[in-house]
Amino acid sequence: MPVPETLRGLDLWKGLKSIGMATLVCLRDGKETIETRYYISSLPMGVKQFAHAIRSHWGIENSCHWTLDMTYREDESRIREKHLRENFAWLNRFTLSLLKQHPGKDSIVMKRRACGWNDDFLLEVLTGITR
Repeated sequence: MPVPETLRGLDLWKGLKSIGMATLVCLRDGKETIETRYYISSLPMGVKQFAHAIRSHWGIENSCHWTLDMTYREDESRIREKHLRENFAWLNRFTLSLLKQHPGKDSIVMKRRACGWNDDFLLEVLTGITR
């Protein structure tokens, strides 16, 4: 919905144009969970555009998280030092992006392994130049 002009503290949110709420109803292992999320945006948008933006965001977020967990085993990481953990997370996302851009048909896991096995393949992934 458009931000009401009477919203208290509106002057603290420069450029705020819309606010929204999404309710997620999920059934896992026979148990229903309901979660409510709130959003703010600098874009004026209607309900359909808002719903599309939220679904797109979570689709990307879930896909990326799942891939990072399955490929890099991030959830099993034992790195405890904050800066090191953040650096590895950035490096994982960066390399995942490079692997996804490579035109080969192998899975991300196999492409990652191939980078360790073959210097020429690693160079292809890093430069984006295939031979």
